[in-house]
Parts: sequence; structure tokens; C-alpha cells
Amino acid sequence: MSHAETLPIAAPSLTAVLFGLSGCLVDFGARARQQTPAASAHADATPGALESLHSLQRQQIPCAWLDDLPPTLAQPLSAALPAWIKSPQHSATINPWPAPNACWQALMDLNVSSLDGCVLVSGEPRLLQSGLNAGLWTIGLASCGSLCGLAPNEWQALSQKEREQLRGKATMQLFGLGVHSVIDHLGELDNCLADIRLRRLKGEKP
Repeated sequence: MSHAETLPIAAPSLTAVLFGLSGCLVDFGARARQQTPAASAHADATPGALESLHSLQRQQIPCAWLDDLPPTLAQPLSAALPAWIKSPQHSATINPWPAPNACWQALMDLNVSSLDGCVLVSGEPRLLQSGLNAGLWTIGLASCGSLCGLAPNEWQALSQKEREQLRGKATMQLFGLGVHSVIDHLGELDNCLADIRLRRLKGEKP
């Protein structure tokens, strides 16, 4: 390693972070689509979600959430989130995922002028594909998204071996999509975002 590489260089800050709603920020297991029980029953924030949002807010990194659920489901789900994080005006039903339009519209609503340094975090493969098509960095969630599809109590009831098997299968599917990183849930997001900043510092592009 050269002397220049050992010097502390500030990794570039992130530009914006987009989140999936169901199976990411709230609704562990992405169960609200089944509409049984009511969507409000799935509105609890997932592990690390609120902490991640507050951390990004402190860093003044703009955020928004995306979902293609109808408003009658999405609004009750988002009730647990801070009022400052908004959903974009663009309806995903106009240009359905995996079209990139919803991601681009969300960034435009945040007044983001460049795709450089923009990240999408989701447990939903179709939204992650949309983020890839939009040219964003993408982070897949293995355990709390639709690929595992289990409610929190169902997930906790599994043995450690069963959880590892489901997590491993979901991780392989997410990397198969081409996502840049996979984590278990949002409790691991800070370290993952720091890794993306370092990858950008080294010149890597999404």
C-alpha cells in the first residue's frame, strides 16, 4: 500500500437514500399485501428502521419511501414513521416496477440534482430492480422482506438453523438480481452505507 493510500481521506457523503415501505421500514415480512389482518396491524417499524432514519436526518441526507401498495394500505403502514419522511407524488401504478420512473420521481421530489451517491434500500425484488434500472446503489434486505415473508413472531419461532437457511436463500436471490449489498435488516444499515461510501471513494460506480 502506498503512503497516499494510508492518508485519511474523507469518503464522499451520500446524496439521498430511498427506502421501500413494506418489508423494509415497516411491515416485517411484507405481509400487508395479503390484507389479513388490516394494514395497521403491520405498521410497526422494523428493527433499526427509526434509528437509521434519525441517523440520516442528523447527517442531513434526504430520504423518501416508495411502495406500490394502494394509498388505503400505504398510509396506515407509514403511520409509525417520522412525519418528515415523505412518499413521492409519482404513483408506481403509472410506470410499474421494475421501471425506474418511481425512483427518479422520488429523487426529483427531494430536489436531488444528481444520481451520484443515491441509494435504494428494500426487501422487495421488483423495487430493487427498479433501483438498478434507475442507476442507483442498491441494498437488499434478506430477513425482513418479501423473500422470507414471515411475520416477526413467525421469524422468532424458527430455529437458528431455519433462519440461516431462509436468510441464505434470500441473500442468494438478492445478489442474483445484481444488488450491490445485502444485509439482514436496517439495524445493519449504517455500516453498509459506510461501505458504499468507501467503494465510491475507490471509484466504484453502481
